[in-house]
Order: sequence, then C-alpha cells, then structure tokens
Amino acid sequence: MENFIIVAILVCIVGGIGYYLYRAKKRGETCIGCPYAKQCGGKCGGNCGHDAGHGEKDK
Repeated sequence: MENFIIVAILVCIVGGIGYYLYRAKKRGETCIGCPYAKQCGGKCGGNCGHDAGHGEKDK
C-alpha cells in the first residue's frame, strides 16, 4: 500500500510538471522557467542565464 501512495504522488508531480510545460508552450514562451520568457524571443537558446541579451542597453 505504501508503494502505491508513493507512485501516486510521483505520478501527480510528473503530471503537474508536464501540464505546466504544455501550458507554457501553448502561451508561446520559448524559455520556460526564465523570468523573462515572454520578452526573450528565444535568443537565449534555452540557456537563460540572463546575460544573453536580457536588459542590455542599446549601444
């Protein structure tokens, strides 16, 4: 019975993560998890280190 509870909890966690990723892609976010995801435009290539053009001043 304990194994069933542990598996059920893990399935819920993984399902929640999958649902979050699905909704984020549906909203058009390219860098999921990045606080600048809507502004990013995919320029960070999935590496949202925030030094990849986020907040840079025009030269």
